[in-house]
Amino acid sequence: MLNRLLPAGLALVLAACSTSSFPDVDVPQRRASYTGDLPAMRTFSTPRAAPTWRSNAQLAADFIELSFQMESGRKLPQFSRFEGPVTLAVKGSAPASLTGDLTRLVSRLRSEARIDIRMAPPGTAQPSITVQIVPKRELQRLVPQAACFVVPRVASWSEFRKARRSRTVDWASLGERQQIAVFLPGDVSPQEVRDCLHEEIAQALGPLNDLYRLPDSVFNDDNFHTVLTGFDMLMLRAYYDPSLRSGMSQAQVAARLPAILNRINPAGNRGGAGHTSYTPRAWIDSIETALGPKARPAARLDAAKRAVNISRAQGWRDNRAAFSLYALGRLSLSAEPELSLASFLEASRLYRNNPETQIQAAHVAMQLAAFSLSSGQADGTIGLIDEVLPAVRRAENAALLSTLLLLKAEAYELMGRQPQAAAVRTEALGWARYGFGADSVVRARAGEISALTPTRRASVN
Repeated sequence: MLNRLLPAGLALVLAACSTSSFPDVDVPQRRASYTGDLPAMRTFSTPRAAPTWRSNAQLAADFIELSFQMESGRKLPQFSRFEGPVTLAVKGSAPASLTGDLTRLVSRLRSEARIDIRMAPPGTAQPSITVQIVPKRELQRLVPQAACFVVPRVASWSEFRKARRSRTVDWASLGERQQIAVFLPGDVSPQEVRDCLHEEIAQALGPLNDLYRLPDSVFNDDNFHTVLTGFDMLMLRAYYDPSLRSGMSQAQVAARLPAILNRINPAGNRGGAGHTSYTPRAWIDSIETALGPKARPAARLDAAKRAVNISRAQGWRDNRAAFSLYALGRLSLSAEPELSLASFLEASRLYRNNPETQIQAAHVAMQLAAFSLSSGQADGTIGLIDEVLPAVRRAENAALLSTLLLLKAEAYELMGRQPQAAAVRTEALGWARYGFGADSVVRARAGEISALTPTRRASVN
Protein backbone atom coordinates (compact mmCIF):
# COMPACT_ATOMS: atom_id res chain seq x y z
CA MET A 1 0.00 0.00 0.00
CA LEU A 2 1.14 3.54 -0.78
CA ASN A 3 0.46 4.83 2.72
CA ARG A 4 2.79 2.23 4.24
CA LEU A 5 5.67 3.79 2.31
CA LEU A 6 4.64 7.39 2.96
CA PRO A 7 7.67 9.41 4.14
CA ALA A 8 7.25 11.61 7.18
CA GLY A 9 7.99 14.77 5.22
CA LEU A 10 5.44 14.21 2.45
CA ALA A 11 2.66 16.06 4.23
CA LEU A 12 4.85 19.13 4.51
CA VAL A 13 5.76 19.06 0.85
CA LEU A 14 2.23 18.44 -0.39
CA ALA A 15 0.87 21.33 1.65
CA ALA A 16 3.39 23.60 -0.02
CA CYS A 17 2.59 22.21 -3.47
CA SER A 18 -1.11 22.95 -3.29
CA THR A 19 -2.41 25.74 -5.52
CA SER A 20 -3.19 29.15 -4.09
CA SER A 21 -6.92 28.40 -4.13
CA PHE A 22 -6.63 26.64 -0.77
CA PRO A 23 -4.75 27.69 2.37
CA ASP A 24 -1.74 25.60 3.35
CA VAL A 25 -1.71 23.65 6.60
CA ASP A 26 0.15 25.64 9.26
CA VAL A 27 3.19 23.41 9.71
CA PRO A 28 6.91 24.12 9.46
CA GLN A 29 8.39 23.39 6.06
CA ARG A 30 11.91 22.51 5.00
CA ARG A 31 12.25 24.10 1.58
CA ALA A 32 14.63 23.01 -1.14
CA SER A 33 15.31 25.18 -4.20
CA TYR A 34 15.52 24.41 -7.89
CA THR A 35 18.75 25.94 -9.20
CA GLY A 36 18.39 25.42 -12.97
CA ASP A 37 17.38 27.94 -15.60
CA LEU A 38 13.76 29.07 -15.92
CA PRO A 39 12.12 29.11 -19.37
CA ALA A 40 9.80 31.81 -20.68
CA MET A 41 6.35 32.07 -19.13
CA ARG A 42 3.63 30.03 -20.82
CA THR A 43 0.10 31.39 -21.23
CA PHE A 44 -3.22 30.01 -22.44
CA SER A 45 -4.69 31.06 -25.76
CA THR A 46 -7.93 29.55 -27.10
CA PRO A 47 -10.57 28.90 -24.40
CA ARG A 48 -12.15 25.45 -24.38
CA ALA A 49 -15.12 25.78 -22.02
CA ALA A 50 -17.39 22.73 -22.06
CA PRO A 51 -21.18 23.19 -22.12
CA THR A 52 -23.13 22.38 -18.98
CA TRP A 53 -24.79 18.95 -18.67
CA ARG A 54 -27.76 19.98 -16.54
CA SER A 55 -31.37 20.27 -17.69
CA ASN A 56 -33.00 23.67 -18.19
CA ALA A 57 -35.31 22.98 -15.25
CA GLN A 58 -32.28 22.56 -12.98
CA LEU A 59 -30.55 25.58 -14.56
CA ALA A 60 -33.59 27.73 -13.80
CA ALA A 61 -33.45 26.68 -10.15
CA ASP A 62 -29.71 27.42 -10.08
CA PHE A 63 -30.28 30.86 -11.63
CA ILE A 64 -32.85 31.85 -9.01
CA GLU A 65 -30.70 30.77 -6.08
CA LEU A 66 -27.64 32.50 -7.51
CA SER A 67 -29.46 35.73 -8.32
CA PHE A 68 -31.76 36.37 -5.36
CA GLN A 69 -29.52 35.54 -2.43
CA MET A 70 -26.15 36.69 -1.11
CA GLU A 71 -23.42 34.31 0.10
CA SER A 72 -24.40 35.18 3.67
CA GLY A 73 -27.90 33.83 3.03
CA ARG A 74 -29.44 37.30 2.90
CA LYS A 75 -32.26 37.55 0.36
CA LEU A 76 -32.15 40.08 -2.48
CA PRO A 77 -35.52 41.78 -3.05
CA GLN A 78 -35.15 42.40 -6.77
CA PHE A 79 -33.18 41.53 -9.88
CA SER A 80 -30.43 43.97 -10.90
CA ARG A 81 -28.05 44.21 -13.84
CA PHE A 82 -26.60 46.82 -16.20
CA GLU A 83 -29.12 48.16 -18.71
CA GLY A 84 -27.47 49.06 -22.00
CA PRO A 85 -23.83 48.75 -23.11
CA VAL A 86 -21.22 48.02 -20.44
CA THR A 87 -17.82 49.74 -20.45
CA LEU A 88 -14.78 48.66 -18.48
CA ALA A 89 -11.61 50.51 -17.44
CA VAL A 90 -8.47 49.70 -15.42
CA LYS A 91 -6.92 52.03 -12.83
CA GLY A 92 -3.63 51.70 -11.01
CA SER A 93 -0.38 49.87 -11.70
CA ALA A 94 -1.59 46.85 -13.64
CA PRO A 95 0.81 43.90 -14.04
CA ALA A 96 1.95 43.10 -17.58
CA SER A 97 -0.22 39.96 -17.79
CA LEU A 98 -3.49 41.75 -17.04
CA THR A 99 -4.10 43.33 -20.44
CA GLY A 100 -4.02 40.06 -22.36
CA ASP A 101 -6.13 38.17 -19.82
CA LEU A 102 -8.70 40.96 -19.59
CA THR A 103 -8.93 41.22 -23.39
CA ARG A 104 -9.59 37.47 -23.62
CA LEU A 105 -12.23 37.68 -20.89
CA VAL A 106 -14.08 40.57 -22.54
CA SER A 107 -14.01 38.72 -25.85
CA ARG A 108 -15.51 35.61 -24.22
CA LEU A 109 -18.23 37.65 -22.50
CA ARG A 110 -19.18 39.16 -25.85
CA SER A 111 -19.14 35.91 -27.84
CA GLU A 112 -20.35 33.34 -25.27
CA ALA A 113 -22.58 35.35 -22.92
CA ARG A 114 -23.67 37.78 -25.66
CA ILE A 115 -23.13 40.78 -23.37
CA ASP A 116 -22.52 44.18 -24.98
CA ILE A 117 -19.31 44.88 -23.06
CA ARG A 118 -16.12 46.58 -24.21
CA MET A 119 -13.12 48.47 -22.89
CA ALA A 120 -13.92 52.12 -22.24
CA PRO A 121 -12.22 54.65 -24.55
CA PRO A 122 -9.45 56.68 -22.85
CA GLY A 123 -10.86 59.58 -20.89
CA THR A 124 -14.27 58.01 -20.26
CA ALA A 125 -15.69 59.90 -17.29
CA GLN A 126 -17.63 57.04 -15.70
CA PRO A 127 -17.08 53.51 -17.00
CA SER A 128 -19.63 50.90 -15.92
CA ILE A 129 -16.97 48.73 -14.27
CA THR A 130 -13.67 50.02 -12.89
CA VAL A 131 -10.92 47.49 -12.15
CA GLN A 132 -8.71 49.11 -9.53
CA ILE A 133 -5.28 47.62 -8.80
CA VAL A 134 -4.44 47.78 -5.08
CA PRO A 135 -1.36 46.40 -3.26
CA LYS A 136 -2.26 43.09 -1.63
CA ARG A 137 -1.26 44.26 1.86
CA GLU A 138 -3.44 47.36 1.61
CA LEU A 139 -6.40 45.42 0.21
CA GLN A 140 -6.31 42.81 2.96
CA ARG A 141 -5.86 45.41 5.67
CA LEU A 142 -9.44 46.53 4.95
CA VAL A 143 -10.92 43.16 3.92
CA PRO A 144 -8.67 40.48 5.50
CA GLN A 145 -10.40 37.37 4.12
CA ALA A 146 -10.66 38.52 0.50
CA ALA A 147 -8.17 37.90 -2.29
CA CYS A 148 -10.25 40.38 -4.35
CA PHE A 149 -13.80 41.71 -4.23
CA VAL A 150 -16.48 43.73 -6.03
CA VAL A 151 -18.48 46.72 -4.71
CA PRO A 152 -21.45 48.71 -6.11
CA ARG A 153 -21.79 52.51 -6.50
CA VAL A 154 -18.10 53.40 -6.17
CA ALA A 155 -15.39 53.97 -8.79
CA SER A 156 -12.16 54.08 -6.76
CA TRP A 157 -10.40 52.71 -3.70
CA SER A 158 -10.69 56.03 -1.91
CA GLU A 159 -14.46 56.11 -2.50
CA PHE A 160 -14.78 52.57 -1.15
CA ARG A 161 -12.80 53.41 1.99
CA LYS A 162 -15.18 56.28 2.71
CA ALA A 163 -18.35 54.34 1.94
CA ARG A 164 -17.52 50.81 3.10
CA ARG A 165 -19.75 50.87 6.18
CA SER A 166 -22.63 52.74 4.53
CA ARG A 167 -25.73 51.81 2.57
CA THR A 168 -23.97 53.04 -0.56
CA VAL A 169 -22.23 49.69 -1.01
CA ASP A 170 -25.24 47.55 0.00
CA TRP A 171 -26.10 45.24 -2.90
CA ALA A 172 -29.60 44.62 -1.51
CA SER A 173 -30.50 48.29 -2.00
CA LEU A 174 -29.49 48.24 -5.67
CA GLY A 175 -32.26 48.57 -8.26
CA GLU A 176 -30.08 48.88 -11.36
CA ARG A 177 -26.32 48.52 -11.76
CA GLN A 178 -24.67 51.64 -13.09
CA GLN A 179 -21.25 51.87 -11.45
CA ILE A 180 -19.31 48.91 -10.03
CA ALA A 181 -15.71 48.66 -8.80
CA VAL A 182 -13.54 45.54 -8.77
CA PHE A 183 -10.54 45.64 -6.42
CA LEU A 184 -7.71 43.18 -6.94
CA PRO A 185 -4.01 42.98 -6.06
CA GLY A 186 -1.37 43.51 -8.73
CA ASP A 187 1.53 42.06 -6.74
CA VAL A 188 0.46 38.41 -6.99
CA SER A 189 0.93 35.71 -9.63
CA PRO A 190 -0.51 36.25 -13.14
CA GLN A 191 -2.93 33.37 -12.54
CA GLU A 192 -4.28 34.93 -9.34
CA VAL A 193 -4.83 38.24 -11.14
CA ARG A 194 -6.66 36.45 -13.95
CA ASP A 195 -8.76 34.41 -11.55
CA CYS A 196 -9.84 37.59 -9.77
CA LEU A 197 -10.77 39.20 -13.08
CA HIS A 198 -13.01 36.28 -14.02
CA GLU A 199 -14.85 35.87 -10.74
CA GLU A 200 -15.25 39.53 -9.77
CA ILE A 201 -16.22 40.83 -13.21
CA ALA A 202 -18.73 37.97 -13.48
CA GLN A 203 -20.25 39.08 -10.16
CA ALA A 204 -20.16 42.72 -11.20
CA LEU A 205 -22.28 41.70 -14.19
CA GLY A 206 -24.47 38.98 -12.73
CA PRO A 207 -24.99 36.56 -9.82
CA LEU A 208 -23.78 37.60 -6.36
CA ASN A 209 -24.14 34.24 -4.62
CA ASP A 210 -21.80 31.24 -4.40
CA LEU A 211 -23.18 27.69 -4.08
CA TYR A 212 -21.09 24.76 -2.89
CA ARG A 213 -23.38 22.32 -4.71
CA LEU A 214 -22.47 23.64 -8.19
CA PRO A 215 -19.93 21.27 -9.75
CA ASP A 216 -18.87 23.35 -12.78
CA SER A 217 -18.84 27.02 -11.84
CA VAL A 218 -16.71 29.84 -10.47
CA PHE A 219 -19.81 30.70 -8.41
CA ASN A 220 -18.65 28.14 -5.84
CA ASP A 221 -16.46 28.80 -2.82
CA ASP A 222 -14.53 25.55 -3.31
CA ASN A 223 -12.42 27.50 -5.89
CA PHE A 224 -11.71 24.52 -8.12
CA HIS A 225 -12.77 26.45 -11.22
CA THR A 226 -10.68 29.54 -11.81
CA VAL A 227 -11.98 30.78 -15.18
CA LEU A 228 -15.58 31.17 -16.31
CA THR A 229 -17.11 27.86 -17.39
CA GLY A 230 -19.79 26.98 -19.92
CA PHE A 231 -22.33 27.00 -17.07
CA ASP A 232 -21.21 30.47 -15.97
CA MET A 233 -21.46 31.90 -19.47
CA LEU A 234 -24.95 30.45 -19.86
CA MET A 235 -26.03 32.03 -16.56
CA LEU A 236 -24.67 35.40 -17.70
CA ARG A 237 -26.33 35.08 -21.10
CA ALA A 238 -29.67 34.47 -19.39
CA TYR A 239 -28.95 37.40 -17.06
CA TYR A 240 -28.77 39.76 -20.03
CA ASP A 241 -31.63 38.30 -22.04
CA PRO A 242 -33.99 41.03 -23.37
CA SER A 243 -36.90 39.34 -21.55
CA LEU A 244 -35.47 40.41 -18.17
CA ARG A 245 -34.91 43.86 -16.71
CA SER A 246 -33.71 45.41 -13.48
CA GLY A 247 -36.26 45.71 -10.72
CA MET A 248 -38.09 42.45 -11.44
CA SER A 249 -39.17 40.30 -8.51
CA GLN A 250 -38.06 36.70 -8.05
CA ALA A 251 -41.49 35.48 -9.18
CA GLN A 252 -41.36 37.59 -12.34
CA VAL A 253 -37.89 36.32 -13.26
CA ALA A 254 -38.83 32.72 -12.49
CA ALA A 255 -41.85 32.97 -14.79
CA ARG A 256 -39.69 34.03 -17.75
CA LEU A 257 -36.72 31.73 -17.24
CA PRO A 258 -38.15 28.57 -18.89
CA ALA A 259 -38.68 30.33 -22.22
CA ILE A 260 -35.28 32.04 -22.01
CA LEU A 261 -33.41 28.81 -21.31
CA ASN A 262 -35.34 26.82 -23.89
CA ARG A 263 -34.29 29.39 -26.48
CA ILE A 264 -30.61 29.84 -25.57
CA ASN A 265 -29.93 26.25 -24.43
CA PRO A 266 -32.02 23.84 -26.53
CA ALA A 267 -29.79 20.94 -25.44
CA GLY A 268 -31.22 21.36 -21.92
CA ASN A 269 -34.81 20.72 -23.03
CA ARG A 270 -35.33 17.38 -21.38
CA GLY A 271 -37.54 16.00 -18.65
CA GLY A 272 -37.14 16.35 -14.94
CA ALA A 273 -38.17 19.00 -12.50
CA GLY A 274 -35.61 21.48 -11.26
CA HIS A 275 -34.64 21.05 -7.65
CA THR A 276 -31.97 22.31 -5.31
CA SER A 277 -30.34 20.29 -2.57
CA TYR A 278 -30.14 22.26 0.66
CA THR A 279 -26.65 22.74 2.09
CA PRO A 280 -26.81 22.92 5.91
CA ARG A 281 -25.11 25.89 7.52
CA ALA A 282 -23.28 23.49 9.85
CA TRP A 283 -21.52 21.90 6.86
CA ILE A 284 -20.56 25.29 5.41
CA ASP A 285 -19.22 26.44 8.79
CA SER A 286 -17.19 23.23 9.13
CA ILE A 287 -15.66 23.63 5.67
CA GLU A 288 -14.85 27.29 6.27
CA THR A 289 -13.17 26.43 9.57
CA ALA A 290 -11.24 23.56 8.00
CA LEU A 291 -9.89 25.62 5.10
CA GLY A 292 -9.84 29.06 6.73
CA PRO A 293 -6.77 30.85 8.10
CA LYS A 294 -7.79 31.30 11.74
CA ALA A 295 -8.10 27.90 13.41
CA ARG A 296 -5.20 25.77 14.65
CA PRO A 297 -4.28 22.63 12.65
CA ALA A 298 -6.03 20.29 15.11
CA ALA A 299 -9.23 22.36 14.97
CA ARG A 300 -9.09 22.38 11.17
CA LEU A 301 -8.78 18.62 11.09
CA ASP A 302 -11.70 18.21 13.49
CA ALA A 303 -13.79 20.56 11.31
CA ALA A 304 -12.98 18.50 8.19
CA LYS A 305 -14.08 15.33 9.97
CA ARG A 306 -17.35 17.06 10.95
CA ALA A 307 -17.93 18.06 7.33
CA VAL A 308 -17.47 14.45 6.19
CA ASN A 309 -19.86 13.21 8.89
CA ILE A 310 -22.48 15.80 7.92
CA SER A 311 -22.20 14.91 4.23
CA ARG A 312 -22.71 11.23 5.07
CA ALA A 313 -25.69 12.02 7.26
CA GLN A 314 -27.19 13.98 4.36
CA GLY A 315 -26.68 11.01 2.07
CA TRP A 316 -24.68 13.07 -0.41
CA ARG A 317 -22.73 11.43 -3.21
CA ASP A 318 -22.10 14.67 -5.08
CA ASN A 319 -19.25 17.18 -5.26
CA ARG A 320 -19.95 18.37 -1.69
CA ALA A 321 -19.33 14.87 -0.34
CA ALA A 322 -16.16 14.63 -2.40
CA PHE A 323 -15.01 18.10 -1.33
CA SER A 324 -15.45 17.13 2.33
CA LEU A 325 -13.21 14.12 1.76
CA TYR A 326 -10.69 16.20 -0.20
CA ALA A 327 -10.43 18.68 2.67
CA LEU A 328 -10.03 15.82 5.16
CA GLY A 329 -7.34 14.25 2.98
CA ARG A 330 -5.34 17.45 2.88
CA LEU A 331 -5.67 18.23 6.55
CA SER A 332 -4.85 14.73 7.81
CA LEU A 333 -1.63 14.34 5.76
CA SER A 334 0.69 14.88 8.71
CA ALA A 335 -1.30 13.47 11.61
CA GLU A 336 -3.14 10.52 10.03
CA PRO A 337 -1.61 9.56 6.66
CA GLU A 338 -3.69 6.39 6.31
CA LEU A 339 -6.89 8.41 6.76
CA SER A 340 -5.52 10.96 4.28
CA LEU A 341 -4.95 8.38 1.57
CA ALA A 342 -8.32 6.72 2.15
CA SER A 343 -10.06 10.10 1.97
CA PHE A 344 -8.32 11.04 -1.28
CA LEU A 345 -9.18 7.69 -2.85
CA GLU A 346 -12.87 8.01 -1.93
CA ALA A 347 -12.97 11.63 -3.16
CA SER A 348 -11.36 10.52 -6.41
CA ARG A 349 -14.05 7.90 -7.00
CA LEU A 350 -16.84 10.43 -6.47
CA TYR A 351 -15.28 13.10 -8.66
CA ARG A 352 -14.31 10.76 -11.50
CA ASN A 353 -17.86 9.38 -11.74
CA ASN A 354 -19.22 12.82 -12.70
CA PRO A 355 -18.27 14.38 -16.06
CA GLU A 356 -18.75 17.84 -14.51
CA THR A 357 -16.08 17.32 -11.82
CA GLN A 358 -13.02 16.35 -13.83
CA ILE A 359 -10.93 19.34 -12.70
CA GLN A 360 -11.73 18.38 -9.10
CA ALA A 361 -10.59 14.84 -9.88
CA ALA A 362 -7.34 16.32 -11.20
CA HIS A 363 -6.66 18.06 -7.88
CA VAL A 364 -7.09 14.75 -6.08
CA ALA A 365 -4.91 13.02 -8.68
CA MET A 366 -2.12 15.47 -7.85
CA GLN A 367 -2.23 14.36 -4.22
CA LEU A 368 -2.35 10.68 -5.17
CA ALA A 369 0.50 11.12 -7.65
CA ALA A 370 2.63 12.57 -4.85
CA PHE A 371 1.87 9.51 -2.72
CA SER A 372 2.77 7.29 -5.67
CA LEU A 373 6.02 9.09 -6.51
CA SER A 374 7.15 9.12 -2.88
CA SER A 375 6.76 5.33 -2.76
CA GLY A 376 8.84 4.89 -5.94
CA GLN A 377 5.97 3.93 -8.25
CA ALA A 378 7.00 5.89 -11.33
CA ASP A 379 4.66 4.17 -13.80
CA GLY A 380 1.67 4.68 -11.51
CA THR A 381 2.56 8.33 -11.03
CA ILE A 382 2.67 8.97 -14.78
CA GLY A 383 -0.58 7.07 -15.32
CA LEU A 384 -2.43 9.14 -12.71
CA ILE A 385 -1.15 12.38 -14.22
CA ASP A 386 -1.71 11.60 -17.90
CA GLU A 387 -5.35 10.73 -17.23
CA VAL A 388 -6.16 14.21 -15.87
CA LEU A 389 -3.94 16.53 -17.92
CA PRO A 390 -6.60 17.23 -20.60
CA ALA A 391 -9.07 18.45 -17.96
CA VAL A 392 -6.43 20.67 -16.36
CA ARG A 393 -5.53 22.26 -19.70
CA ARG A 394 -9.23 22.88 -20.46
CA ALA A 395 -9.64 24.52 -17.06
CA GLU A 396 -6.57 26.74 -17.70
CA ASN A 397 -5.11 26.08 -14.25
CA ALA A 398 -1.40 26.72 -14.76
CA ALA A 399 -0.51 26.21 -11.08
CA LEU A 400 -2.02 22.73 -11.03
CA LEU A 401 -0.70 21.92 -14.51
CA SER A 402 2.85 22.84 -13.55
CA THR A 403 2.68 20.81 -10.34
CA LEU A 404 1.47 17.71 -12.18
CA LEU A 405 4.15 18.09 -14.85
CA LEU A 406 6.88 18.52 -12.24
CA LEU A 407 5.71 15.30 -10.59
CA LYS A 408 5.75 13.60 -13.98
CA ALA A 409 9.29 14.86 -14.66
CA GLU A 410 10.45 13.36 -11.37
CA ALA A 411 8.82 10.06 -12.28
CA TYR A 412 10.73 10.04 -15.57
CA GLU A 413 13.94 10.74 -13.64
CA LEU A 414 13.19 7.79 -11.39
CA MET A 415 12.87 5.61 -14.49
CA GLY A 416 16.17 6.86 -15.89
CA ARG A 417 14.45 8.63 -18.80
CA GLN A 418 16.38 11.90 -18.54
CA PRO A 419 15.49 13.43 -21.97
CA GLN A 420 11.75 13.05 -21.31
CA ALA A 421 12.23 14.39 -17.78
CA ALA A 422 14.06 17.47 -19.04
CA ALA A 423 11.40 18.24 -21.68
CA VAL A 424 8.49 17.87 -19.25
CA ARG A 425 10.26 19.90 -16.58
CA THR A 426 10.87 22.76 -19.02
CA GLU A 427 7.16 22.88 -19.89
CA ALA A 428 6.24 22.67 -16.21
CA LEU A 429 8.44 25.60 -15.25
CA GLY A 430 6.96 27.72 -18.03
CA TRP A 431 3.48 27.14 -16.63
CA ALA A 432 4.77 27.65 -13.07
CA ARG A 433 5.88 31.17 -13.93
CA TYR A 434 2.27 32.01 -14.80
CA GLY A 435 0.71 29.96 -12.02
CA PHE A 436 3.02 30.87 -9.12
CA GLY A 437 4.59 34.14 -10.23
CA ALA A 438 7.90 35.13 -8.66
CA ASP A 439 10.97 33.18 -9.76
CA SER A 440 11.86 32.43 -6.15
CA VAL A 441 8.44 30.79 -5.60
CA VAL A 442 8.76 28.78 -8.82
CA ARG A 443 12.21 27.51 -7.80
CA ALA A 444 10.97 26.59 -4.32
CA ARG A 445 7.99 24.64 -5.72
CA ALA A 446 10.20 22.71 -8.13
CA GLY A 447 12.67 21.92 -5.35
CA GLU A 448 9.97 20.70 -3.00
CA ILE A 449 8.51 18.34 -5.58
CA SER A 450 11.97 17.06 -6.46
CA ALA A 451 12.47 16.19 -2.79
CA LEU A 452 9.58 13.70 -3.01
CA THR A 453 11.62 11.29 -5.16
CA PRO A 454 12.89 8.43 -2.96
CA THR A 455 16.50 8.64 -4.20
CA ARG A 456 16.64 12.33 -3.44
CA ARG A 457 15.09 11.88 0.01
CA ALA A 458 17.75 9.29 0.78
CA SER A 459 20.54 11.65 -0.25
CA VAL A 460 19.17 14.42 1.99
CA ASN A 461 18.51 12.32 5.10
